[in-house]
Amino acid sequence: MNAPVRWGVLSTARIAIEKVIPAMQQGLLTRVDAIASRDGAKAVEVAARLGIPKAYSSYEAMLSDPEIDAVYNPLPNHLHVPWTIKALAAGKHVLSEKPIALDSAQALQLAEANLRYPDLRVMEAFMYRFHPQWLKAKSLVTTGALGDIKAIHSFFSYYLDDPDNIRNQTDMGGGGLMDIGCYCISYPRFLLNREPKRVVALIDMDSKLQVDRLCSGLMDFGPDIQVSFTCGTQISPFQRVSVFGTEATLEIDIPANAPPGETTRLWLYRMGKAPEEILIPPSNQYTLQGDAFSRAVLEGKEVPTPLSDALKNMAIIDALFRSAKEGRWIGL
Repeated sequence: MNAPVRWGVLSTARIAIEKVIPAMQQGLLTRVDAIASRDGAKAVEVAARLGIPKAYSSYEAMLSDPEIDAVYNPLPNHLHVPWTIKALAAGKHVLSEKPIALDSAQALQLAEANLRYPDLRVMEAFMYRFHPQWLKAKSLVTTGALGDIKAIHSFFSYYLDDPDNIRNQTDMGGGGLMDIGCYCISYPRFLLNREPKRVVALIDMDSKLQVDRLCSGLMDFGPDIQVSFTCGTQISPFQRVSVFGTEATLEIDIPANAPPGETTRLWLYRMGKAPEEILIPPSNQYTLQGDAFSRAVLEGKEVPTPLSDALKNMAIIDALFRSAKEGRWIGL
């Protein structure tokens, strides 16, 4: 296979047409050649607007195109695994939106399917991991600039009570923990390069929508590191990550959706010193993610975030739901 990798997009989802496709069109190793929608007219309209050469009126038709190498799957959560498996069967590499599945059992089905196609790559699209601000944060943690890490806290929220939105529909895998809580789980795992031993959660359900609208969790990463988070879907929008060490504290102002055209900031608070502002030049994390995935495909190497990582994140989500239901710590 030669560069750039030729991509097809499953659906005209908002995140695809507003963020991911324009970003991947700027990539060095990515080229978006096709988009598919069950609404053929919509596919044609979006393709014309974004300069995509091919528009398909069915997902199956796009998957059968031999000139498409890889597929981006931004479908609703309940369709991530089914269509990723179909894409693999069609010989395509797949970048799937998070969360990778509805639960661990479904994620394992995907892992088993991927084993049947060892030359094809599957990755969960945690785009934040490719932004330079997170690479800097991880470097500060790894090199000991904060001292020994003792605690991490994440907060992520927005306000959305529209019953017709897929994020508020239980049969589509809606709810805050699946949509944004998955980031709060992924962040410390990425920074610490380790897994929690047990978790406990408190969840508030919307009685009408029947989805979780507020979740607070505590994750035990060992005898010396405690990780906490809160995510909410009916709170004023906010996001922040704080990392607390024995020598310094690090804050990430916009951890999830850093604006691609703006400088981002990390704040380093050392004991007895003035706060240090660390400026990170503008970067598009979706462009970087697409190129990183494509590079792995072109070089025949493992993707930066292997499917095994996605299974571990999914297992923690399952454990948090179980903890809230049973009112106790759940071991992992």
